[in-house]
Amino acid sequence: MSEWLKKIKEVSLEQIPTTEPERQYYFMDLLKGWMEEQVAEKGRKLTYHIQTFGCQMNSKDSEKLAGILETIGYVETDTEKADFVLYNTCTVRENANTRVYGRIGYLGTMKKKNPDMKIAMCGCMMQEAHVVEKIKKSYRFVDIVFGTHNIFKLAELLYEDILRGKMVVDVWEGTEQIVEDLPSEHKYKFKAGVNIMYGCNNFCSYCIVPYVRGRERSRKPEDIIAEVKKLASEGIVEIMLLGQNVNSYGKTLENPISFAELLKMVEEVEGIKRIRFMTSHPKDLSDELIETMKNSKKICTHLHLPMQSGSTKVLKEMNRKYTKEEYLLLVDKIKTAMPEVSLTTDIIVGFPGETEEDFLETIDVVRKAGFDSAYTFIYSKRTGTVAAKMENQVPEEVVKDRFNRLLEEIRITSEACANRYTGKTMEVLVEEENEQGEGRLTGRLSNNLLVHFNGGKELIGKLVPVNLKECKGFYYIGELIL
Repeated sequence: MSEWLKKIKEVSLEQIPTTEPERQYYFMDLLKGWMEEQVAEKGRKLTYHIQTFGCQMNSKDSEKLAGILETIGYVETDTEKADFVLYNTCTVRENANTRVYGRIGYLGTMKKKNPDMKIAMCGCMMQEAHVVEKIKKSYRFVDIVFGTHNIFKLAELLYEDILRGKMVVDVWEGTEQIVEDLPSEHKYKFKAGVNIMYGCNNFCSYCIVPYVRGRERSRKPEDIIAEVKKLASEGIVEIMLLGQNVNSYGKTLENPISFAELLKMVEEVEGIKRIRFMTSHPKDLSDELIETMKNSKKICTHLHLPMQSGSTKVLKEMNRKYTKEEYLLLVDKIKTAMPEVSLTTDIIVGFPGETEEDFLETIDVVRKAGFDSAYTFIYSKRTGTVAAKMENQVPEEVVKDRFNRLLEEIRITSEACANRYTGKTMEVLVEEENEQGEGRLTGRLSNNLLVHFNGGKELIGKLVPVNLKECKGFYYIGELIL
């Protein structure tokens, strides 16, 4: 038995804090001793690799998980040939689950070569009981399994795994708890995501998210502002406020406030130059929010407003709680208040029972709304949702035909929207070196469109003026204005 394990055996339950995050920092400190022993034994630092599937909420969770591992002493690597591999999973579509199972099998062969390797699974997919049972039965080499509600417990779960030497499974059905002040490792040094709420109460008939993410829980505004101020002090200039439905932020607080009020508070933080947010549900987007965006100097001129379908009949079947006419009225309000706004959306093609007439209603909205771009999806039956049990599933060949026709309509409206900025000089946040080679940079406009231009990498993370010389549909070729 190692000296560290001997020491740990002497730890009494009374020594372990019962409050969070103190409890997790206690386990992180304990594991630092284990890490020192591992480094001495192997003659190198232990590595970790996090593979994130799914949405920006998962990406934000992965930053916290990375922060915990780095606090313990792990160092990041970009390969799965690591000492600790963690899959943060998505389960929005069933084929995502299939992909993950294939990856786990691959990790199993790697673990045979490196028996000390740790494998962890977390995220939305783990919230499904049948998935956890399959992992316990068919992938017994996995060390740690946990869900969406207790990602803050990673250090404690790793401690249990080392101590017990067998798979640790800790999946919660739900929680009211929000643990603040955990370490976080940001992918970028100039922009970051900030969770403002967790969960969803909408229960769209095609969506599994409320079942795996739980009910809505809003963070206290003072905790959000404290995090934003800390990010600003670290050099972050752009933040993305994250929630499954940010427009319903604040309703679960002891002292409720609106999302628009929160935005005004965030805008007052010195050092933050740009504010983005997603996702907005059309049924909850208020006049107050439109007015706040219109008057703001920091909120980006980009609004993602998922439509899903242009047919009122289909929207009712989706449980979206608005009509085609209400959506178009909302678009008109937004564009009247902010003519320069970039409006993007989500559209599902082939929802059960969708007729050609329903699809043409969607095309009609695309033409009238004038979306700058759209995320388009072919409906995928998701076990566990109301829509999966619906009759009148649309034939595959019909769906593919409609999907291709929709893509063409989106291409036409996107090009028309983007072209309106050609020749203008606009502020660009430089994000990275372009893959095309040295001296080429990629940045993002306030409206979320990308711009490629020549410049030095010392500009990364800075806001610079760029003349938009040529529109390429979904991006621009620009020239840096010195």
